[in-house]
Amino acid sequence: MQHLTLLLLNSLVRETIELGLPGDYWVEAELSEVRERGGHCYMELVQKDDTEALPVARASAKCWRSAWALVRPHFERVTGESLRPGMKVLLQVHAQFHEAYGFSWIVTDIDPTFTLGDMARRRQEVVRRLKEEGVFDLNKELHLSPFANRVAVISSDGAAGYGDFCNQLATNTYGFNFSVTLFQATMQGAQAERSIIEALNAVNAGLDAFDCVVVIRGGGATSDLSAFDSLALAENVANFPLPVITGIGHERDESVVDMVAHTRAKTPTAAAAFLIDNLKLTADRIEAARAALASSVRRRMDFERLRLERVSGRIPALFSLVKARQDARLDGLAVRLRTSVAARLAAADNRLAALKAVLQPALARRLMSERHRLELLSQRTAAADPAHILKRGYSVTLHNGRAVRSAADLKQGDTIETIFGKGKAEAVVVKSEEGTPKASPNPSKEGRRVEE
Repeated sequence: MQHLTLLLLNSLVRETIELGLPGDYWVEAELSEVRERGGHCYMELVQKDDTEALPVARASAKCWRSAWALVRPHFERVTGESLRPGMKVLLQVHAQFHEAYGFSWIVTDIDPTFTLGDMARRRQEVVRRLKEEGVFDLNKELHLSPFANRVAVISSDGAAGYGDFCNQLATNTYGFNFSVTLFQATMQGAQAERSIIEALNAVNAGLDAFDCVVVIRGGGATSDLSAFDSLALAENVANFPLPVITGIGHERDESVVDMVAHTRAKTPTAAAAFLIDNLKLTADRIEAARAALASSVRRRMDFERLRLERVSGRIPALFSLVKARQDARLDGLAVRLRTSVAARLAAADNRLAALKAVLQPALARRLMSERHRLELLSQRTAAADPAHILKRGYSVTLHNGRAVRSAADLKQGDTIETIFGKGKAEAVVVKSEEGTPKASPNPSKEGRRVEE
């Protein structure tokens, strides 16, 4: 049984491939992996199913140092980006089989216009989605405050563009003061999209502290700007509640983020100049309003001064006329007052005379009636005089100046006074054998004393 060595078998394969695929081929593929090592570029190529986006073909490709040194700068200069996973490319390749390393496609050239077309198609798709969602112009419709000086900046801390932006604001010739707060973010590479969105969320958490947001990318490589064409980042910028100003610092076609932002500036310094010009415009409007107000006040004062002069010249004549009118009015009022007072006095005199004629007879009758009533009361008072009662044989017994109505009101030793029709007598109360109080002569007065 004949057999072949592996080297011989691989040599046959190499000869077959070289004979069967002798030329170069342009192939369309998507990069799933790109890495550089030793000046060479190693790629993994895939083709995905249009419906399920699953790989239906895979292959490895290599671009040797001699070709890569020419292909890479040309591609980046035309597209503005470097090769990255997920990018569609059109490669010129030829087949190569090595007995020790196996099969691979050798890349001799890359067509950047194909990638540009694919990038443009993707941007157009993102723009179409944003317009369908109705958010494409949302951020542009926001009103940038005419006093915007509290700026949230999304950039990397060491970016030269961020330093240029801050220096431009700090050294503005008008002396405007700006408050700049940096929100650190990765501005290029695979992590840029997520990092910038996180920075926007951080700004949104302290929304009331800022007037606008500035996204700055400058001073680094001009490649790898794909994050600014992503749908997720563009949606965040379009829906952001503050005006977003971009100063990404590239000269190629606008990114989608530039399109949906409130204002696009080509560079970070241009973004700073935009903010300075916004304050300068406000200052100019204020100054114009101040000048217009001052001019209006001066014109008004001049007009009022002339009016006062004309009025002051007419015052003496007007005063004389008014004085004469008022004197005549006062004279008329005095005559009317005197006539009215005289009429009122005459009426009062007539009323008093009528009242006098009515009151005198009535008063005489009332006095006679009251005099008769007093005589009757006098007679009744005289009849009720206690002296008359005493003269009929009655007496009144007093104790401490008050009439004694019951013997029980007295106790032994009390001094009582008895008043008769003629005279009075004093006595001292003693107890009888039955315990009833009984009067006896007052011993301190040598027996009973009678006064007449």
